[in-house]
Amino acid sequence: MSVEIWPPIAPEQLKIEEDATQARELTWLLQNLQSTLLSLKHGLEECYALLAPIDPGSTLVLSTPRAELVKGHVTRVGTRLVKGTIHTRLRTTSPQTLSINPARPIHLAPLAALNTILTQAVDLASVCCGEAERARDTDHATTAALLSSQLRLLAQGVEDAAAILKGTPPAPSPPAANTSRPSTAVTAATMDAGSVAPITHGGGVGESDWTQDSAAATSFTPALGPALSFHVTIHDACLVLHLRALEPADAPVNLGIKLALAIGTARRLEHDEAERVFSYVRHESDPRDPQPYPTRGSRGPVAVAGSRDGGVGHGGGGSGGDEVERVYVREKVRVESADPSLLSMSTKLSALSNTLSLARRNLATVMGEESLEA
Repeated sequence: MSVEIWPPIAPEQLKIEEDATQARELTWLLQNLQSTLLSLKHGLEECYALLAPIDPGSTLVLSTPRAELVKGHVTRVGTRLVKGTIHTRLRTTSPQTLSINPARPIHLAPLAALNTILTQAVDLASVCCGEAERARDTDHATTAALLSSQLRLLAQGVEDAAAILKGTPPAPSPPAANTSRPSTAVTAATMDAGSVAPITHGGGVGESDWTQDSAAATSFTPALGPALSFHVTIHDACLVLHLRALEPADAPVNLGIKLALAIGTARRLEHDEAERVFSYVRHESDPRDPQPYPTRGSRGPVAVAGSRDGGVGHGGGGSGGDEVERVYVREKVRVESADPSLLSMSTKLSALSNTLSLARRNLATVMGEESLEA
């Protein structure tokens, strides 16, 4: 079946009419896009407000579900944990009480990256709204092409923000090749290896590596000891705490533990990071915290109290109070706490992504583009 126009129109005139029709459709779409873009801008501003550092913040409970290995709470204000108390009863360390130092809050790297992306997205949405308002006074084809590129950038920003809140899904790591190390701590109980998240080494937006981004020792009162790593990240819009009991890789072998493991009277703790050596950077202080001014007559920055050899640890890679050590992970505990603000933001970003995808698809259709870039 074919479609014909009656009375017949010359090909040259038909092309003119098609261009005029497309121009009218583009004008109509740009006028209707103004309300859509304003809605996107308001939605992004709401997401940004959910991450704003407004007191009193969100108080989140941290507790292991089937055992009282970890029990406590923290308060998140913006992208930082400003206060909290956590009681630990790990199997390989003595019971401890960790209190966050309000003067040295814990900075959350994923949320800091998320805050930057949302700031840029709100600014870009404001630019898009301005371009749509000026469309009536400029060439519609030029404005549509500019809006198309800006909406593509905005869609990428929303996708990156949603990816940060989604986090890296937990999956068990392959078993270690060396299973005969005798210096691993022993216990009759074992942890569920499938319930812990694998270590990530960057590469994604907002990803955080525990060997580099664990909380600084001075973020706690009293200061956190070298045998424990406190690392907080985001997964499924929830706050996830990983506590790791560490042991130097060059620690001497205890003969009693070696004998107990050999005859089977005790077993090692099983988890996805067992029997692996990590280069762990222990931070004496967080570089994002305000640093003290040097006193008169001093040279360079003030040395951090408790640092060795001018702040460089044995391992040769630290600076400014950081120590690099080769360690084993004796025990690993994962605690997850749902954050209402982050859950709400995740839902809003999903709705904004759908609205943005529909607007881009409509604009591409009117402009004659066959498909959208991924």
